[in-house]
Amino acid sequence: MSRESIESLTFLKEQLQKLPGIGPRSAERLAFHVMRESRESAAALAQAILDVKDKIIHCRVCSNLTESDPCAVCRDPSRDPGEIWVVEQPKDLMALESTGLVRGVYHVLMGHIAPLDGIEPADLTIDALIERVRSGSVREVVLALNPTIDGDGTALHIQSLLSEFDVVITRPARGLAVGSQLEYATVGMLEAAIRARTAV
Repeated sequence: MSRESIESLTFLKEQLQKLPGIGPRSAERLAFHVMRESRESAAALAQAILDVKDKIIHCRVCSNLTESDPCAVCRDPSRDPGEIWVVEQPKDLMALESTGLVRGVYHVLMGHIAPLDGIEPADLTIDALIERVRSGSVREVVLALNPTIDGDGTALHIQSLLSEFDVVITRPARGLAVGSQLEYATVGMLEAAIRARTAV
């Protein structure tokens, strides 16, 4: 193997190791796997990575990830726009969608309030949520935030901002364990939490 190809492999391992959850050993295994694959397979992987960077945008209504604006959920006429499910990240939206039980629409905050990490309310899409509620067509806001200290703090902040509006504010039932993440919950856990959501 030439020096150039070794440098290429090392560079690939270094890049893979930057991915979350990928340590040196995993990066090495992935790099060798890519090297053994055909050029077509490697090109397809590279193109897929470029596509998510070039094609995916945030929905102007709910901030969900999408390739068309507004997103498919916001465009769906069968959805109930009077019921907004507020989540922290697009991956949380995907987890809730997997249950098939949410008939409302979503609002993605793109994070949670975490002052120690320098994340303030203005860094999230909270203002856009308030404007959606201010429109007058919203009946219920479901604060489906992760049941963590930061998630609970963010929910309380949003609840205080929504107190001036005539909307019902609910949260999914605590069938979701405290400290857990929506993306790791099973469909059964999510179904139970959705069906048993309570007023706050």
